Amino acid sequence: MTLGAEELQEVARRIRIDIIDMTTAAGSGHPGGSLSSADLLAALYFRVMNVFPDDPYNDARDRFVLSKGHAAPVLYAALAERGFFPVRELLTLRKIGSRLQGHPAYREPPGVEVTTGSLGQGLSMACGIALAARMDGKPYRTYCLLGDGELQEGQNWEAAMFARKYGLSNLTAFVDRNRLQITGGTEEAMPLEPLPEKFRAFGWNVIIIDGHNMRQIIEACGKASRAEKNPTVIIMNTVKGKGVSFMENQAEWHGKACSQEEHDKAVAELRGEAQ
Repeated sequence: MTLGAEELQEVARRIRIDIIDMTTAAGSGHPGGSLSSADLLAALYFRVMNVFPDDPYNDARDRFVLSKGHAAPVLYAALAERGFFPVRELLTLRKIGSRLQGHPAYREPPGVEVTTGSLGQGLSMACGIALAARMDGKPYRTYCLLGDGELQEGQNWEAAMFARKYGLSNLTAFVDRNRLQITGGTEEAMPLEPLPEKFRAFGWNVIIIDGHNMRQIIEACGKASRAEKNPTVIIMNTVKGKGVSFMENQAEWHGKACSQEEHDKAVAELRGEAQ
């Protein structure tokens, strides 16, 4: 599937509405960092990656690892909108018996590649998947989404060294650089800057973009796919809670669901309806 930038923006809008709907129905979840990642997930699942909704584990598929597993709502919404399972199932998030756990579990729902939630481990798993493709002579690519606060975990930098050592040019990592984590600002908790220079020092190709500009996302993914030697990291400057005015740049919405009144206001904003 190859959608244009404007069509992808519409997909991202639907994904954001899904995120608000499902976390409100659950009464819990992580909307802030899910909303900041919606544009990327729309681009990946509706344009960039080779995926097969009717055959989710087709060996020719590209692999996606959601390292910041608490942002499961954005992954579930993208998978449902792409046709991996019914959109109506999103409202079962975090309910007993649901396939949609608070953090993703392998193959539940279809399309989930790995179980994540323990922060700092996703990039290591993505490195293993990318190395397996290289060893097996397979052409699929591996994509991994990291939270910026998650980069305070040292295992990420061991994985960064590994990826460079083995020349994993078939690996693209994304950093959702919204500068907020559950306790507040990332730079107050444990400073990450200068983040681009850190990745360059580890031998990675570095691309910096506006993570809400669909054309920049598409162009950056294209550049990463043409890398011949080293892995690529795309650092996306984003806004936590993007698209909902009272959530934007507010750390409190890292892991809090809307009330019904807040839900209605958020969905109206996302639909462009006047309040």
